[in-house]
Amino acid sequence: MTALESANKIKAKFGDLVSEPAEFRGEISVKVSDAEKIFDVCSFAKQQLGFDYLVDISSVDNYGTDPRWTVVYHLRVIDSGIEIRLKNDVSEEKSELPSVLPVWRTANWHEREIYDMMGIRFSGHPDLRRILMWEGYPYFPLRKDFPLAGKPSDLPGVAFTQPAPLEGGPFVTIPSAGDAIGREPRVRTPEE
Repeated sequence: MTALESANKIKAKFGDLVSEPAEFRGEISVKVSDAEKIFDVCSFAKQQLGFDYLVDISSVDNYGTDPRWTVVYHLRVIDSGIEIRLKNDVSEEKSELPSVLPVWRTANWHEREIYDMMGIRFSGHPDLRRILMWEGYPYFPLRKDFPLAGKPSDLPGVAFTQPAPLEGGPFVTIPSAGDAIGREPRVRTPEE
């Protein structure tokens, strides 16, 4: 079975809840329109279609648009190497999806990281706590509205009490309509 055939079987099973398969650079994706149904779609993909490996779950911040986030599930059949993506939009008001941890145990850390960095919650996750930032940290650092310079912290001794000094650091580029080479931090001189 090919990735396109698998995506079509998901579409046939769930009807209007799933978009028509889209191909981009040889990769097949379908979008699940109802956030509450992602668990059912993932269960079907594993049990009926053999997608036995959850490669990754990633999140995209569509800051300035609604829905705010897109959560992407990267699935693979280990024996054949077939891969598909399931995409699901999540609004800022709800900002929650059902956990797929009962389907793939590898979802544990993926969901925790998305919660920690983006603030998207996964209902039914048995241990949804921060994985990189400390408990009680009030921000979500991978959101596009999080400033590159950081935010002040009220926890002296645990983190910076002033914004983290990233100005001109190795990971900060300057905004520009120019080419990528011109924005690359290594080519900037101290006067720029």
